[in-house]
Amino acid sequence: MVKSKSIYSCAECGAISPKWQGQCPGCAAWNTLVESVAEKSAGHRFEALAPTVRLQNLSEIEARESERIATGIGEFDRALGGGLVPGGVVLIGGDPGIGKSTLLLQALALLSIGQKVLYISGEESGEQVALRARRLSLDTRRLQLMAEINLERILSTLRAEKPMVAVIDSIQTLWSDQLSSAPGSVAQVRECAAQLTRLAKQAGITVILVGHVTKEGALAGPRVLEHIVDTVLYFEGDTHSAFRLIRAVKNRFGAVNEIGVFAMTESGLKGVSNPSALFLSQHGQEVAGSCVMVTQEGTRPLLVEIQALVDTAHGMPRRLTVGLDGQRLAMLLAVLHRHAGIVCFDQDVFLNAVGGVRISEPAADLAVILSVTSSLKNKALPPKLIVFGEVGLAGEIRPAPRGQERLKEAAKLGFTRALIPEANRPRQPIPGLEIIAVKRVEEAVARVRDLL
Repeated sequence: MVKSKSIYSCAECGAISPKWQGQCPGCAAWNTLVESVAEKSAGHRFEALAPTVRLQNLSEIEARESERIATGIGEFDRALGGGLVPGGVVLIGGDPGIGKSTLLLQALALLSIGQKVLYISGEESGEQVALRARRLSLDTRRLQLMAEINLERILSTLRAEKPMVAVIDSIQTLWSDQLSSAPGSVAQVRECAAQLTRLAKQAGITVILVGHVTKEGALAGPRVLEHIVDTVLYFEGDTHSAFRLIRAVKNRFGAVNEIGVFAMTESGLKGVSNPSALFLSQHGQEVAGSCVMVTQEGTRPLLVEIQALVDTAHGMPRRLTVGLDGQRLAMLLAVLHRHAGIVCFDQDVFLNAVGGVRISEPAADLAVILSVTSSLKNKALPPKLIVFGEVGLAGEIRPAPRGQERLKEAAKLGFTRALIPEANRPRQPIPGLEIIAVKRVEEAVARVRDLL
């Protein structure tokens, strides 16, 4: 078989070279040239994505919602935005051993009852996959398996079998005989993902790709891999913990930052119906440095406990955060000093979001400030108190989005007081929930001190 001619393109500027060089001839960047296939005609690989060149007015195009394919796992469907979409391409990544293959095998076993599905394993043999299915007590009588890493054979099988859903485990193990580079290289990963995406759009097959992650937690391979696919999911959580999170960081068919919460059991991953309970510690008595906040993950409000430990520094003061932004903590400590007169420059400050959840939204600012203040004064915050709100550099407390939904979730779980921004004050009272609305940081600290 005659191999296609290879070219080398720069990952920085896109310049093309007929041979590999240490320095890009276009932008002079070093070690940025990667191998790819020389295309015979423009748009050759992606012709199926745009099958027509006829111009149309956008208002004339009929927008139709594709019918979702329910996987039978509610939390997985939630992270996907309601289920799988025919012709959609999903990329799911996570640390080794966190449960990616287990979850997908469970989903395919449920889908195989009424749909034609295919599991393509490039990392494990058929016997290893069968042993896992037996350990999970799955019904795999209609689940088809293919142990293969050659892209051309996989594409041929998909065209012949035309399954409704196909899982590729994993994209880093595939290789195309059109390229001379090794499996897992930038060129191979990009080319294999592009070919599988083209077939998915042509044949209407839902393709789920499993991707490796780097030691920093990002998806391995070229960045273009995340741009090609329709949905990107990340598996989060500590492998030593029983709980796992699936977070959608990109979704063309649903909300971004939706999460699904699972518990790892002997029979596989099980959805958690009340995830807020996972992120709240059960203290025998009220403790200093603990503050409960409501964070919004996609369309789901979650109650998370923020814990702070402030102690006298022996030497250079340290600032350590787990699950929160360390740079934002330094900013909030400066705001606390400037506007509330609370000094922490000679203290070690340790901050933790309970349960391994990662909080990136600024609505956690007020909870961080109150937990630090509580630990520094060694006084517990009032019981059944819920907090949220963004803090500005001028000491003002800004509103958080979807405040009404956050308050209803807190009331549902038995909280009786809510310290929130003035702009989030509900128009109608929420039964069983006392609202304490504040405008500035010093006011929030004073109101909490009055409640003690």
